[in-house]
Amino acid sequence: MHVMPEKIIIADDHPLFRQALLIALKEQFNTTQWLEAETVESISECLAQNVDADLLLLDLNIPGAHGFDHLIRIRKQYPDIPVVVISAYSDETIIAKAMQHGASGFVPKSESVPTIITAITQVLSGQLWVPGTFEKVQEEVSHVADEAIAKLTVQEYRILMMFSEGLLNKQIGDKLCVAEATVKAHASAIFRKLNVRNRTQAAMMLGQLDVADYSENLKD
Repeated sequence: MHVMPEKIIIADDHPLFRQALLIALKEQFNTTQWLEAETVESISECLAQNVDADLLLLDLNIPGAHGFDHLIRIRKQYPDIPVVVISAYSDETIIAKAMQHGASGFVPKSESVPTIITAITQVLSGQLWVPGTFEKVQEEVSHVADEAIAKLTVQEYRILMMFSEGLLNKQIGDKLCVAEATVKAHASAIFRKLNVRNRTQAAMMLGQLDVADYSENLKD
């Protein structure tokens, strides 16, 4: 199913690239509100005013940024907004580091518009996306996710599934008939076992797997 986002931020300091990308993407995402930023300061302002954004398309080389520091800060401040890095770089080390620092996708600027659209759609559906040349790393990530999720208890897995549905801790507690503090304790255990920092990353890790393989656990 095609995911139609309500609001996407494009952060790139090259006006020509930004406008060309906007024109191409608006044809596919024709009801989406598009916001633009071209410096670290304008990105910060845009994010602060649009915490409900569905996605941030981020150029790593934006003025004011130093390496991956801005990506790291954004992921810490706005953990619920997925970030797709769109970069002139395509080196596997840079891709790996961007994903390690919390990016949900990495798209080299040399990729075609259909590929960029595929990447955006996949990330909006809760999955990760990397270039085809980087598939081996993606497979390794999936394997690690498979082993990590297998370590969860039945209750932790139930809560992880509810994270992926976007339920709040109180809503989860009501569904499971447990205190909100208990849900938070389970969440901490889930984050530790999956080696993630927040519920968004945990849900994305779940999205790497075939949920059907694990749904049988809920019957135990």
